[in-house]
Amino acid sequence: MRDVAIVSFASAPNRRTDLRNEVEILMPVVQEAVARSGIARPFDFTCSGSSDFLQGTPFAFVIALDAAGAWPPIAESHVEMDGAWALYEAWVKIQAGQAETALVYAFGKSSPGDLPEVLATQLDPYLVAPLWPDSVSLAALQARAWLEKTGNSERDLAAIAVRSRRDAKANPNATLSGDFEIAKLLAEPYVAAPLRAHDCSPSCDGAVAVVLAAGDRARGVCKRPAWIRGIDHRIEPHALGMRDLTVSSSTRIAGEKAGVGNGAVDLAELHAPFTHQEAILREALGLGAGVAVNPSGGALTANPMMAAGLARIGEAASRIWDGSARRAIAHATSGPCLQQNLVCVLEGE
Repeated sequence: MRDVAIVSFASAPNRRTDLRNEVEILMPVVQEAVARSGIARPFDFTCSGSSDFLQGTPFAFVIALDAAGAWPPIAESHVEMDGAWALYEAWVKIQAGQAETALVYAFGKSSPGDLPEVLATQLDPYLVAPLWPDSVSLAALQARAWLEKTGNSERDLAAIAVRSRRDAKANPNATLSGDFEIAKLLAEPYVAAPLRAHDCSPSCDGAVAVVLAAGDRARGVCKRPAWIRGIDHRIEPHALGMRDLTVSSSTRIAGEKAGVGNGAVDLAELHAPFTHQEAILREALGLGAGVAVNPSGGALTANPMMAAGLARIGEAASRIWDGSARRAIAHATSGPCLQQNLVCVLEGE
């Protein structure tokens, strides 16, 4: 395989806003990622991740090209997925020898509607979607099953939220951060038992951009490139009743194929929109107690729809660049209850 690395990463502040459209949110992020990369436009390939359905606008991804710069004409593609899957496509493009550099970006604007209810429309259209189960209620079913199977408690879930919000104090782009007490969180009412507000990711608008480069091109612009040593994604059955919600088989398989077990892991950025999902993903990837998980605060403190998975990869890469990690794992998810999962292994030289 060709050596491919992430050489820059930029993220927008994850806030709800009615004042800026998608292009206005995305443009400064793309400009920042390009400037940090040290690579002059045009890139050999550009790939984006977003959802026109969530945006409520036909061809919203085409409008977003205004931020990326579509003139002179560029080689461009789009995935109706989180931007982590756009990064996968760009990585394949470089592996195929059709590009040496790539710009990857993702964006999502959740503020115009009720995101948990909108996500109900992705479910089975005949038997499940007509019942209108929102994404939080489905996650609550998963959380209840996991608590009963493992013997863990709601206090254990609250501890994950407290740690995530504390770590997010160092992340200026986080939606939520600060010091919280477990007892006070547990005194709050349920959103959907056994989940309370702190167990659920906040809804926000956001955008993320990263730049990829191959081999010596990456070494020439970055002192310590974050090399992609393995990447894979897997999907599980659409129907929730056809899989064990207390485990994530697709994450386990993707992790094995990406080579998670081929060396020691210093940290992991896991795309866990709910507290119990972090624990499920830890087990699926075989991450021990010594692995730092979500030092950025993770999706529990900032979860821009369609961009949070790409953000996990960018955050993991940033720990490679600053030398705080030699080997890092990044994870992205899509669909209800961890239905589809991508795992990326990053290493420094």
